Amino acid sequence: MATPLLFQPISFRSVTAANRIVVAPMCQYSAVDGLGDDWHIQHLGARAAGGAGVVMVEATHVSAIGRITPGCLGAYNDEHQRLLTRIASIITKCGSVPAIQIAHAGRKASCQRPWEGGKPIMPQDGGWVPVAPSAIPMIAGSVDPHPLSAGEVADISAQFAATARMAREAGFKIVELHAAHGYLAHSFLSPISNHRNDQYGGDLNGRSRFLLQTLEAIRGEWPDDLPLWVRLSCTDYMPNGLTLADIVSVVKRIKETGMVDLIDCSSGGVSNDQKIPSLHPGYQVPFADTIRRETGMATGAVGMITEPTHAAEILANERADVVLLARALLADPAWPLHAAKALGVKPDLLPQYSRAVL
Repeated sequence: MATPLLFQPISFRSVTAANRIVVAPMCQYSAVDGLGDDWHIQHLGARAAGGAGVVMVEATHVSAIGRITPGCLGAYNDEHQRLLTRIASIITKCGSVPAIQIAHAGRKASCQRPWEGGKPIMPQDGGWVPVAPSAIPMIAGSVDPHPLSAGEVADISAQFAATARMAREAGFKIVELHAAHGYLAHSFLSPISNHRNDQYGGDLNGRSRFLLQTLEAIRGEWPDDLPLWVRLSCTDYMPNGLTLADIVSVVKRIKETGMVDLIDCSSGGVSNDQKIPSLHPGYQVPFADTIRRETGMATGAVGMITEPTHAAEILANERADVVLLARALLADPAWPLHAAKALGVKPDLLPQYSRAVL
C-alpha cells in the first residue's frame, strides 16, 4: 500500500521535512521578560522526538510591548538568543525541522495569562499601553491603544526583521509571520480595527501595506534559501469584516512578490463579537482548500484536526499541503508515531526510543 501523503517528505526551498505534520505554535505563557526556560525546552523537544516533521515555536514577540501577556516569549534582546539557539538545536537533534512564529500582539497586548482570566492589565497595574492601527480597544472599557504613526509602523517592520535575524542566527529553518487572530498585522488588514485614512488604511490595498512591508523587511534578513510562511485569518466572521474573497486577493498579491512559501490558514480573532457559524473538526480546512485552488499557493490546514484518517484525507484530496496540530499534540506528544501506526506506516522511531511500545 502506498505511503499516505501525510507521511511523505515535503520540501520548501532548501528545507525538507520528513512528513507533513506540523506542531502548531502554542503559547505557553511561561516566560519572564520574554525569556523562556526549561519548560520550553522539554515542551518542544518532546514533540520533536514524537515524530512531527516540523516543530514551530509559539508566537515569539518582536518587542516587550508586542507581547500578549507578561508570560509570552520574546526575541528582542541578546539574552533571548541563547534559549532560541537551544530550542532550535534540540528540535533538530530529535529529527524535526525547527520553525518559529514571530509576532506582535498589537491591541491585544498587555493581558493576563488565560488561566488568570485573560483580562487586560491596565498600565497602573503593571501593564502597558498597546499599539494599533487605530485607537480602538479590543475590549470596551480597557485603555485605548496608541494609534501608530507612519514612522512607528516602519519601526515595527524593522523589529520583525531584527527578530528574523535572531531566528536565523539561532538556527531556525522556517519563520512564520503571525498575521492572524486580531494581532497587529491582522488588525491592519481588517476594516473592523483599521480606520486609518493614510497609506496604511482605506481600501484593502492600503490595509495590506503593513503586511507586505513587513514581509519585505523580514526577507531582508531571512535567507533566500529558507522558507517564509504567513498565518492569516481567512475571515473575520463579522459584518463588514474581512472575507475569504478579501484574503484570496491578499494572497494573490503575496504570491506575486515571491517572498512567501505557505499560507497557514486560520480565522477570526479581531473582535469578541465575532460569530463562528460552526465549530467542528476541520472547520477551517475549506479556507486552506479555497486559497490553494484559487491562488496556487501552498497552504496549511489547522483547527480541531485530531484523527489520523482526517489528517490524511485532507492531504490526499489536495485540500492543503501540510496539517498543523495543537491540542492533539498537547495531549499526545507522540501523535505522529501513533498516527503512522494507525495508517499502516512503520513509525520512524528515534533509536533511543526503539523499544517503545506504540
